[in-house]
Amino acid sequence: MLNDKVWIVIPAYNEGKNISGVISQLKEITSSIVVVDDCSTDNTFEVVKNLNVNLLRHFINRGQGAALQTGTEFALRQGAEIVVHFDADGQMQVKDIVKVIEPIVENKAEVVFGSRFLNKNSQIPWTKKNFIHFPARIFNWLFTGIKLSDAHCGFRVLSKSAAEKIEITQDGMAHATEILDLVRQNNLKYQEVPVEILYHEYGQRFGSGLRIIRDLVLAKIIRK
Repeated sequence: MLNDKVWIVIPAYNEGKNISGVISQLKEITSSIVVVDDCSTDNTFEVVKNLNVNLLRHFINRGQGAALQTGTEFALRQGAEIVVHFDADGQMQVKDIVKVIEPIVENKAEVVFGSRFLNKNSQIPWTKKNFIHFPARIFNWLFTGIKLSDAHCGFRVLSKSAAEKIEITQDGMAHATEILDLVRQNNLKYQEVPVEILYHEYGQRFGSGLRIIRDLVLAKIIRK
């Protein structure tokens, strides 16, 4: 079992067919779980409502970044010392959580990023690996100054102090790059840890990457 100060934050959008299995596995190691239903149009909210976990709901579909911010704020209000971002689609492995939080428990890092590329367990589609992830890693490096082996793995862990400093303002998928930029701005210690991702669906495509770049560039212009 995990310490009850370790909170799992799950953003969910139209994951009614997957989320029950994910939560069932998570409940074997913790009861500190919050699901943020991002105005799903399927039965996600109804499924989770019967699973005896903390459930929040956006009444408009805002995006994964907004759901993560809502869930992280809730976890901090409950006294979380460590916040784990975990997907609802069943592709992340619950067994990896202990390994990913370890650098924070041992005070070796304030933020930990899961990486699909530090081992060969994640069977990433070849086109996704070379035509989406590779240019995304280069863009992240140029945009944030932080060079990671994995650009947009949603499996990440924040210490309490890091979670308080990292305010996600990018409602959509650009939040992953924004978090990296905030890690740099706040001079937070970070590590990567290998994780296993089992692909059931292809996920983000090239067009999604272009929208991420657009959102980040627009945010920079607005701030100026």
